[in-house]
Amino acid sequence: MGESVPKAAERDVPPPSVISLIDEFCDYLELVKGRSAATIKGYRRDLLDLADYLGSDGLKEFTLPELRAWLAHSANNGLSRATLARRTAAARVFSTWASRHGHIPSDEAARLVTPKVNRELPTVLRPDQAEAMVTSTADNASSDDPVAIRDIAIIEMLWATGMRVAELCSLDLGSIDRAGSSARVIGKGNKERVVPFGKAAAEALKRWETEARPKLMKKTTNALFLGVRGGRIDPRQVRRIVDTAAHNAGVSAHISPHSLRHTAATHLLEGGADLRVVQEMLGHSSLQTTQIYTHVSAQRLKDAYRQAHPRA
Repeated sequence: MGESVPKAAERDVPPPSVISLIDEFCDYLELVKGRSAATIKGYRRDLLDLADYLGSDGLKEFTLPELRAWLAHSANNGLSRATLARRTAAARVFSTWASRHGHIPSDEAARLVTPKVNRELPTVLRPDQAEAMVTSTADNASSDDPVAIRDIAIIEMLWATGMRVAELCSLDLGSIDRAGSSARVIGKGNKERVVPFGKAAAEALKRWETEARPKLMKKTTNALFLGVRGGRIDPRQVRRIVDTAAHNAGVSAHISPHSLRHTAATHLLEGGADLRVVQEMLGHSSLQTTQIYTHVSAQRLKDAYRQAHPRA
């Protein structure tokens, strides 16, 4: 048997230069590549763990065998395949960047193989369930409650547009084309796209802007959606809004803003929308990412067939 790989705790602390290099890399991800805050946070955490594992030798130990040993160590600690896949991606992107900038002699992580992740189909609401989330929000508050009016507009917009929760929170008053019923959205990589929405969302948005928003606004701000303190609403508040609406509607599955994104995409495809149109609306850089919704639609068709057909 070969020598066992020492744990991170048994190695020396990584030198400050490696930590500063990781910080520089994360700045590059944000400022140059336009990666999301969540991606950068995850990559930073993974790379700091790698630096801790490599110890005081730092980049001198940044070799393919050591990287594979680190991933094996991570797997032995019970990390999921999804986390291992992200750690592999973090190491590969960092390796490419570091080699291009002369911090390491070669792109050591280029040959790392990303673990296959068993991708579960996303949770998707039926139209009546999504509608129930809207009506339950209205039923659980007075008709002129500004918070309830806001929450209805948020749910309608998420369901209508399929935008990400961070994209919704970053909307300004000037982001909305009221005559054209569309929103100008800044997505991942600071890419801008225009997303249409329907009559129900337009009416809910108009009511929010004219009746409720002035009541919550405590200071001058261009933010479209406001929190109870009058500032721009944050993603955590939106997640609570969606979770509460789903609970009040009697939806058993865990529903998040991202579930409404999945729901919007699936309803569009089931209604006959072209896959590339859905790709553009969701802001996916790859059509492969959008194709998961074709599997969702096919599964829903199979489930409906089994329930309805006498020969199923």
